[in-house]
Amino acid sequence: MSNITFSLARILVVDDDPVMREFVVNTLRRIGIQQIEVATDGATALRTMVSFKPDLVLTDIHMQPMDGIAFVQQLRKHSNPLVSGMKVIFMSADASSETLGQALPLGTYGYIVKPPRPETLKVKIEQALK
Repeated sequence: MSNITFSLARILVVDDDPVMREFVVNTLRRIGIQQIEVATDGATALRTMVSFKPDLVLTDIHMQPMDGIAFVQQLRKHSNPLVSGMKVIFMSADASSETLGQALPLGTYGYIVKPPRPETLKVKIEQALK
């Protein structure tokens, strides 16, 4: 993938923790991504998707009122194919087999344990955007 494509990627970061949200946004900027929107939960993210039209969503799993699993389930059922086929990478401090078992069948491009390392984030994003 060319750096031009990578740097022009539009990323939506969904996380209810303001410190982690800021950390992820800053990490994305350090690896060269500038077009970033944020949402604090799945419901807000669904509304943001329509106006922002991201290329990729990085979402936490454990959030209120709508968690990341429910958010991605809603995405997959959406009537707009650009929304239902959205590329998603889960981020969570929870790497339990139960959570992975719920998350991985949802057609995502990976699962990153938080806090994400810049190299890991860059590789996962490049793989998802290919």
